[in-house]
Amino acid sequence: MNAPRTLFDKLWEGHEIAVADDGQSLLAIDRIFLHERTGTLALKALSKAGRAIRHPQRAFCVMDHIVDTKPGRPALTRMPGGVEFITATREAAQQAGIRLFDIHDPRQGIVHVISPELGIALPGLTLVCPDSHTCTVGGLGALAWGIGTTQAEHALATGTLRAERPKTMRVLFTGTPDPAVSAKDLALALIARHSVTGGLGHAVEFAGPAIEALGVEGRMTLCNMAIEFGAFTGMAAPDEKVFEFLKGREFSPKGELWNQAVAHWRELRSDAGARFDRELKLDCAGLTPQVSWGTSPEHAVGIDAQVPEPQGAAGRREAMQRALDYMGLKPGQRMDELAIDAAFIGSCTNARLSDLRAAAAILEGRRAAENIRAICVPGSMAVRAAAEAEGLHRVFEAAGFEWQESGCAMCFYAGGDGFGGMRAVSSTNRNFENRQGPGARTHLASPATVAASAVRGRLADPRALTWA
Repeated sequence: MNAPRTLFDKLWEGHEIAVADDGQSLLAIDRIFLHERTGTLALKALSKAGRAIRHPQRAFCVMDHIVDTKPGRPALTRMPGGVEFITATREAAQQAGIRLFDIHDPRQGIVHVISPELGIALPGLTLVCPDSHTCTVGGLGALAWGIGTTQAEHALATGTLRAERPKTMRVLFTGTPDPAVSAKDLALALIARHSVTGGLGHAVEFAGPAIEALGVEGRMTLCNMAIEFGAFTGMAAPDEKVFEFLKGREFSPKGELWNQAVAHWRELRSDAGARFDRELKLDCAGLTPQVSWGTSPEHAVGIDAQVPEPQGAAGRREAMQRALDYMGLKPGQRMDELAIDAAFIGSCTNARLSDLRAAAAILEGRRAAENIRAICVPGSMAVRAAAEAEGLHRVFEAAGFEWQESGCAMCFYAGGDGFGGMRAVSSTNRNFENRQGPGARTHLASPATVAASAVRGRLADPRALTWA
């Protein structure tokens, strides 16, 4: 009788071609996604070496990282010198014969948003991309991770990659969270409790009743933040919600192939009695909406808490003090009393339709406080179109938000537009020094908390507005 296996075991072993003498596995790669910041290098190196892409139908490319997101994209790119990146990527993708979702393609969007949206990412598949947040699509039950440019070249040429098999971890989210506590809040609470190295060297499966209750997009938010937890990847077992989400997508299986796929996907879950190398539990009952105070996702507390005192070992205390100095904060200050200059809703973490709906529910009939720069950038042009069909854009615009086109935008500073010198609350995933511009002070939060903060002009608890 076969020993019980974890979801990760099934995905890894189902793609393992061989194990090398050094212990590394050679894995079959089902999907490769590129973008204009890194894809050009891999494609050009491949061409220069005279190698062809082994499975061009499995390779995809998108313009997302440095594209101008202002309506009409008047500047084409927000990065000085970025036109060359875009032009080179376009030419390289066309020459290689892979599918490109270009700037004005209605399917364009952030890579980790459109790959599941189009049915390119599917349960049970391996998917790689030269981007650390590729683990996002683990929310569908895929095995996905970020790679380097050289690895992308190898995967394109051979359809395989060598990788060291990580250990396994299960994180059980128990209890029933407050309705205002989102997947982003669960992620920040986990990382705050166990640090940004808590998942180091592990493939993390998120499980438990709170995860089963999450929508598919919430699971992708959680898996997106697995990399901030230090994990190799994050994943959640696919279920009926995932199957319904994927049905009818452009690249999803059709007809009898769909029935066969779903039958296989139903087996993609950890067996009863499967052993993990490590298990963690987080009780969601009593959790409040989370917000970061410092320069790391682990610097997070409840919105109703105070800025903490530096504590722990000397190195940790020093890091906390540096974060406080950069953020211009002092221990004991209440988080919900910190005035902000800007609010941003976007990124591969929190810019899907459910995220925009959550923010719009707060903003309906309200307006951002005076002198707040507020921006919403949908995660894809399809998300933008769906939001506009529901009239959400009118809610954002009436609230004083800039309603932009899809792209990574203010998630990171590319040398163009940013929040330099400002204190911003952001639905993004990283808040290190200067991430959103020189001197920018970024507080990570959920879309609902960002919206509530924009209205109040300070960090704010969305519950105070939801049921006001």
